[in-house]
Amino acid sequence: MIKVGIIGGSGYTAGELLRIIQNHPNAQVDFVYSTTNAGKPITTVHQDLFGETDLVFTDTINPEVNVVFLCLGHGQSIDFLSQNAFASHTRIIDLGNDFRLNKDAVWQHKNFVYGLPELNKAKIKNAQFVANPGCFATAIQLALLPLAIHNTLQNELHINATTGSTGAGVKPSATGHHSYRNNNMSHYKAFNHQHIGEITESLQKAQSTFNQPLLFIPNRGDFTRGIFATLYTKVNQDLDTILKWYQDYYKNEPFTHVTTEPIHLKQVVQTNKCIISLEKHGDYLLITSIIDNLVKGASGQAIQNMNLMFGLPENTGLNLKSGNF
Repeated sequence: MIKVGIIGGSGYTAGELLRIIQNHPNAQVDFVYSTTNAGKPITTVHQDLFGETDLVFTDTINPEVNVVFLCLGHGQSIDFLSQNAFASHTRIIDLGNDFRLNKDAVWQHKNFVYGLPELNKAKIKNAQFVANPGCFATAIQLALLPLAIHNTLQNELHINATTGSTGAGVKPSATGHHSYRNNNMSHYKAFNHQHIGEITESLQKAQSTFNQPLLFIPNRGDFTRGIFATLYTKVNQDLDTILKWYQDYYKNEPFTHVTTEPIHLKQVVQTNKCIISLEKHGDYLLITSIIDNLVKGASGQAIQNMNLMFGLPENTGLNLKSGNF
């Protein structure tokens, strides 16, 4: 049984980890670390788990656990690891952005592998430390990687992606309150979102000549969870050829699916799936990519990485179902 520690236990991603691990046949939560909630039952924060767990938040760690998930705010993982040591056998999966970029991947003799299974599966299987991708980055990279490996990204990439309010985290903010989000929509960090760096590095790994601008507009949506991303760029090949590229690239990937039919968010919410839809409009290829930002965009992908690191089938414990309504 894999003994799991969760650091930063009161946030949305920690809640999703707990929900998934509750039904994982090979993993068990050993401790959930939260200095602000120490001594309180987990269910005082994660109320959806009421009746399913009697775990209590703690402000101490067990350094001998098999794997630790860092669910801290961006920039806080380095501070935590600087102050808390784990056993030499403990694997670490960081859900923040501290170690995602190449320049940050090596820290104090820890070499963090970028944890996008559809790109780095072999490396993840042999890794002790993994940097889980960002949510926008996951949806966008999965939408583009099959084009990159065929050296087809030769023109500007236009990206418009809308995320639910959970993407902003559990702490209240001026643009996260219900009164702001409800019946509303807005963009933020236009052309300058922090995920552009990791997307670019992955595309350059797949297509060494890639140097096209990523014209990315992130949006805040009037819903709680999910990412709906539309991308378009000029591609010379016909749709049948492109569709085969995508089908071949993802044929052994249990969570990424390709179609030419229209898609919508309810197909993926509360699952670890990414669904990609392809359309050709003249010279332009339109790609739609949808994920749940908290599952495939965060905690579900982290569990997928854990499965790979421990030699389990990567879909273990992740056969989660979405609802139609």
